[in-house]
Amino acid sequence: MASVTGPLTVAVVDDHPVVIEGIKAWLSEEPRISVGHTGESAEVQPGVADVLILDLNLHGTLVLSRIATLAAAGQRVIAFSQFTDQRMVLDSLEAGACEFVAKNEGREHLVHTVLAAAGDRPYLTPTAAGALAGDRDASRPRLSSQERTALLWWFQSMSKSSVARRMGVSVHTVDVYIRRARIKYAQVGRSAPTKADLLARAIEDGLIRPDEITGYEPAASRTS
Repeated sequence: MASVTGPLTVAVVDDHPVVIEGIKAWLSEEPRISVGHTGESAEVQPGVADVLILDLNLHGTLVLSRIATLAAAGQRVIAFSQFTDQRMVLDSLEAGACEFVAKNEGREHLVHTVLAAAGDRPYLTPTAAGALAGDRDASRPRLSSQERTALLWWFQSMSKSSVARRMGVSVHTVDVYIRRARIKYAQVGRSAPTKADLLARAIEDGLIRPDEITGYEPAASRTS
């Protein structure tokens, strides 16, 4: 899903109609945002809107696995919940949510998060920042197994189309995995705008070993 350049659409899924109406009222004050689909079920199709605001607990059931499915298909998902314990926040981000917004964080944070997600930019709410700060590995982004696999094969000089064939997904989905990894690094203050930057970060964090990358040469041994 490419970055949104024009008016952006938002879908809202929550099992409390009053919450949906409240979100619609908040977002209606931002002319760049239009709320389209609303509902109480997470069984929406990827691409239902540019950004999906998804309550994590629908009718008593956690929908973290649904976040992973939607995110893998390229849907930008904002996790929205009254449950703000560290584990819930981190699990939501690891599942592929662009961001986590607590229901008590108010209009300003939700609007900023929607705009950032639509532009594939990082934005940390106070709740997400607190959860990451309390994580013992806060400086290391929580990449999913699909994101790590896509990065490894891409770094091994494979084209994105080759990575897609090997993973059994579309090239678009590979792009989603790579973009999401970049956003996660930016969220922890370690931006990686280029492929070389992203490779360096992954090696620093032990996500990928240098010997897994054909032709990789440590910076210290390179000549100018």
